[in-house]
Amino acid sequence: MAGFNITVAGDSAINLEFGNVISEKTNGIIRAAAQTLEADPINGVIELVPTFCSLMVVYNPCVVGYDELTSQVRGKLRGLVATTGGIHRVVKIPVCYGGDFGPDLSDVAEHAGMSADEVIAIHSGHDYLIDMLGFLPGFAYLGGLDERLHTPRLATPRTRIEPGAVGIGGAQTGIYPLASPGGWRIIGRTPVRPYDPDRESPILYAAGDYLRFVPITAQEFSLIETQVEAGTYECEIVKGKATTPVQAGTAGERSEGCAASERSSADGAIAVPQVESNNDQAADSAAWSEGCEASERSSADGAIAAPQVDVVPQAKQEEEDEDALWV
Repeated sequence: MAGFNITVAGDSAINLEFGNVISEKTNGIIRAAAQTLEADPINGVIELVPTFCSLMVVYNPCVVGYDELTSQVRGKLRGLVATTGGIHRVVKIPVCYGGDFGPDLSDVAEHAGMSADEVIAIHSGHDYLIDMLGFLPGFAYLGGLDERLHTPRLATPRTRIEPGAVGIGGAQTGIYPLASPGGWRIIGRTPVRPYDPDRESPILYAAGDYLRFVPITAQEFSLIETQVEAGTYECEIVKGKATTPVQAGTAGERSEGCAASERSSADGAIAVPQVESNNDQAADSAAWSEGCEASERSSADGAIAAPQVDVVPQAKQEEEDEDALWV
């Protein structure tokens, strides 16, 4: 059963605070609270906004007062149990790593003491829980970045980062949905638009969903970009058990027999290796990864399939990144 504190957030909102540690457990509690209040709504509540460790309840004080609201919230959330495990929505995000798409990939690799190929394999090797949305429309704060890829932000932020840029900042990774300034290390880019105000659902995903980065070639990037512009591309969204964050042994470990995918392009986008590590503890993720089998995909432009990566669970993040919101 989960407890929480209620704090005032102005004259028309309250925060339900479930702790001060960013973790999958805390996120599960917040999702459970939001689902409960959505299924059994309180008259006068306008919006529910999940964050790392709290749930903001926005309300119309002309319809429901503070005392009545907090009383109803406590009653409805009595006996609350975290939503963890089970079936999740996983949104697949195609990403072209390195080259002009990821100018900081080599810096991340150097900081981690591994090759760029290994950074790609680790970064795309599991599903990331969306803890919250913020900063920009569709900017997802993702939990579970492998500790080996934790990299300090740029000393001097860029004044412009391209839409779709995939970056690493400290202990987090994410996608810039719009052009903006930013200080994260850019390792790749997606042709997909996480935020499109003209789309029926402007944002592709929600807090509590998972993102899965799928490596693609520069040729595939151009093809998808053309489809996005024409309005014919749809991100693949699957439902099932998300793969867990990973810790695949020491940097550079690979199992024999898993050859690297030999891919190259004129702009220098990085090839994607296949990596397999001890996955005895990763039985729950078997629905997504079965050894080092490559995805069997082909297209008229000869794009080569990106490999799947098997990995083992990593310990959950126990401490909150003190500047987690800075991008």
